[in-house]
Amino acid sequence: MTIGESHSPETRTFPLTLTVNGREVTLDVEPHVLLLDLLRDRLGLKGAKRSCDLQVCGACTVLVNGLAVSACTYLAYEARGAEVLTIEGLADGEKLHPIQQAFIDGAAFQCGYCTPGMILAAKALLDEIAQPTVDEIKEYMKGNICRCTGYKKIVESIQAAAGQAWARG
Repeated sequence: MTIGESHSPETRTFPLTLTVNGREVTLDVEPHVLLLDLLRDRLGLKGAKRSCDLQVCGACTVLVNGLAVSACTYLAYEARGAEVLTIEGLADGEKLHPIQQAFIDGAAFQCGYCTPGMILAAKALLDEIAQPTVDEIKEYMKGNICRCTGYKKIVESIQAAAGQAWARG
């Protein structure tokens, strides 16, 4: 190679098979592709949002094999063979999931940017702890940030989804 010549390595891809919202998909992806980009750009699932790119805000939260992950730092390759659930796959057709309905009934969101990640993190929590305390909810949800509102209605909505009495005070 001489000065001024550019060297462009051949783009390498690999087949990736995973199940997204109950549907098996196989795509050719580059090794550096993030799960968030695969979901949004390749599969058109826009519910998970890009915000911090540092795994601290929760806007990109999806479930991989039932665990809440930050899709902005999670390589798509790591999801090979996994079950991935996004907000688009949570409802049963037109029937909202109880957590989604609780967030609506409890007015637990304003702009909605963080809401998909909040709801999926809440699902992971309730799958793990069916009747969490307020402190358990706050601890579990601390990785999901809402910039529009306080967290009281979010906590109350998670309690409602769990079938608990609404918190007082």
